[in-house]
Amino acid sequence: MSIKVSDFVLQRLREWDVDHVFAYPGDGINGLLAAWGRADDDPRFVQARHEEMAAFQAVGYAKFSGRVGVCAATSGPGAIHLLNGLYDAKLDHVPVVAIVGQTNRSAMGGSYQQEVDLLSLFKDVASEYVEMVTVPEQLPNVIDRAMRVAAAKRTVTAVIIPADVQELDYSPPQHAFKMVPSSLGMPSFAPVPGDAELDRAAEVLNAGEKVAVLIGQGARSARPEVEQLADTLGAGVAKALLGKDALSDELPYVTGAIGLLGTRPSYEMMQDCDTLLVIGSSFPYTQFMPEFGQARAVQIDIDPFMVGLRYPFEVNLVGDAKATLTRLLPRLKRKKHGGWRKKIEKDTARWWEVMERRAGVEADPINPEYVVHALDALLPEDVILAADSGSAANWYARHLRMRGGMRGSLSGTLATMGPGVPYVIGAKFAHPERPAIALVGDGAMQMNGMAELITAAKYYRDWSDPRMVVAVLNNGDLNQVTWEMRAMSGAPQFLPSQALPDVAYADVARSIGLDGLRVEKPGEVEDAWQRALAADRPFVLDFRTDPAVPPIPPHATLDQIEAAAASVLKGDSDRAAMVRQGLKAKVQEMLPGRGRHGHGEQ
Repeated sequence: MSIKVSDFVLQRLREWDVDHVFAYPGDGINGLLAAWGRADDDPRFVQARHEEMAAFQAVGYAKFSGRVGVCAATSGPGAIHLLNGLYDAKLDHVPVVAIVGQTNRSAMGGSYQQEVDLLSLFKDVASEYVEMVTVPEQLPNVIDRAMRVAAAKRTVTAVIIPADVQELDYSPPQHAFKMVPSSLGMPSFAPVPGDAELDRAAEVLNAGEKVAVLIGQGARSARPEVEQLADTLGAGVAKALLGKDALSDELPYVTGAIGLLGTRPSYEMMQDCDTLLVIGSSFPYTQFMPEFGQARAVQIDIDPFMVGLRYPFEVNLVGDAKATLTRLLPRLKRKKHGGWRKKIEKDTARWWEVMERRAGVEADPINPEYVVHALDALLPEDVILAADSGSAANWYARHLRMRGGMRGSLSGTLATMGPGVPYVIGAKFAHPERPAIALVGDGAMQMNGMAELITAAKYYRDWSDPRMVVAVLNNGDLNQVTWEMRAMSGAPQFLPSQALPDVAYADVARSIGLDGLRVEKPGEVEDAWQRALAADRPFVLDFRTDPAVPPIPPHATLDQIEAAAASVLKGDSDRAAMVRQGLKAKVQEMLPGRGRHGHGEQ
């Protein structure tokens, strides 16, 4: 019995163990949609509200499952809409395959409706592999290569299938000239550096007296080895945001995040170290690393094209983090845990005390730092967290301590707005038995999150644990940009660009069969979290937060913060009285013990 190309595409995805495809329908993939009907919805078609959200859901699924995420869209506008989510995957090194429709072959080149040059459109985002299927015999090779390249290189690939090709009878490639047969499977492999390179790296690390380690998401599979290395070298460990869940924050030498959203102890450790080891991270901000010439440095990364970036590394080790550390550890000499390690642990402990005090600062109506800090102690041990871009990412980075099997992520490199809610929806399909929480600003919620609540309402009954909490930090302001304008440009808030309309997010959730609560007083925050985490369906918490709480960089001086506060006075007349009376004192209370230029005790 013959089958159509569209039937074979779904069959091949099943053979690759693809269980979900995040998508939105359109006539450019009508053949595939009909095949889904014939296949009893296997793999499952997960209908997003928008193709960009389908791509984000595939990214979230891939990030939290470790498997290839798959998304699908129609030709023309549908394919275009995928791009932002696909770029998010590419820049964060996440394996995602996009399957997109195209107009009939007979119409190509004729300026036909919805005809877009998709090969050119996807050439950059799917630079490792993008191909259009024009005859059935190209399959299964095209599907296999798209899946294999995405998995092996942790990147985006794309398969374009014209609408008329989807309807053709499938015929496999023959044992013949110019036919390309194919096979299934992506064998596991763990590349490791040679002995000579490992010896060179060990010499650098053994010679150091003040060793700092920076880990990223590439170190996630090497947690025991990183812990052993830190113990052997007496080192402190900072984490790039994509590696926030790679090591427990309960370890006293883990200094937390690094960078603009990072912590003071991470910043100071990098300023004072004499040796740097970077594992599985392409953290881009060189200014947060040691001064050039200050530290000898070693990098470990599985991607040979990502080594040697960001810092003048003396030794670049290309290899899997776990396998490489397993071979490196016996070459390292144990160091005494002296003043360097003790200072790191003391500074880190003090930082968490500062975070608690900052969360306790009064605000109007609620301090956003308190909202997230109050969540920390209530986090389920198996929670999956996502933060959206904006000031919400600051509080996620600084106030939530990862521990146990907790997972968390955000748009690390693209830093796009809007993935928070679709990320956790993708996570719930990857792990329906685990609770998930998205921390989003009101800007991101209005941009993307509200519509995707409909997706959650459509599917949550299929999740064995229905808990999915969306916490909206509702301050009526595009807050991160507002503070960047103040701190970097000395400009007041430009209200026409920054002010947001107030939306009753909890009411919206309830109107579509979910639950929700508006929280307007600090005393209501903890109970609200507990209620949401006990709910039998997705729950929206609308926290009314104060836009005047600054997301302070770890290296900021009091002078810089005062300048930012002064800019508030210039432009925000309705907030001026509050700022005069309280903002400077508020900031000083948030920075206890620091000297005027940020060099004092933190």
